[in-house]
Amino acid sequence: MIRLPAAIGALFGMTAVLLGAFGAHVLEARVSAERLEVWATASHYLAWHATTLLFVGLGTGRRLNRWLLSAAAWCLTVGIAVFSGSLYLLVLTDQAGWGAVTPIGGVLLAIGWAFLAAAIAGARPETS
Repeated sequence: MIRLPAAIGALFGMTAVLLGAFGAHVLEARVSAERLEVWATASHYLAWHATTLLFVGLGTGRRLNRWLLSAAAWCLTVGIAVFSGSLYLLVLTDQAGWGAVTPIGGVLLAIGWAFLAAAIAGARPETS
């Protein structure tokens, strides 16, 4: 078990709930419908990747390559912080420049998924 990704995943899950509610109840009357969609996208990506980090941290066995799992966890963690974080900042500041940062987070998320796939594909068979 890799505890740190699971803890980060749990915190990201909590953050997704809180920021999703903030967007739905506080920002609704303060930003445009287009910006609310951006906020919702950030919250959805945050929640999905929080769940993935929980899997990485709690659902792993000794048969998976720990280096690949660790690389996946770090790419997913930084990727979601950059991806969702830049979208949240774009909505809160109304500065379109934050949108230019978002793809960096997306690339890190994709790399994280690739590391996770490699760890799963290369899993050692169980011995009886």
